[in-house]
Amino acid sequence: MDITQVIIKPLLTEKSTLLKDIDNKVTFLVHPKANKYQIKSAVEELFGVRVERVNVVRKRPRALKRFGKVVGKKAGSKKAYVTLAPGDKIEFFEGV
Repeated sequence: MDITQVIIKPLLTEKSTLLKDIDNKVTFLVHPKANKYQIKSAVEELFGVRVERVNVVRKRPRALKRFGKVVGKKAGSKKAYVTLAPGDKIEFFEGV
């Protein structure tokens, strides 16, 4: 798998912003079949930082129900919490 396919996009939420400020962790939405080693090498190569640790969380697909009736399906996803080495950081909004 190519490194541009591994990382889909960074997740910018309140929780991810707090983790970035406190624990030097960055959150990404990643390809569902990507493993920790692929995520680590992709982040190191794309952003030029050192990665200490990668934690992965899967969100399973859910059925959308209205009035007890299944009307659709919400897709699942996979998130990666990447802990950067001390002194390294990734800035998404520079100069804002």
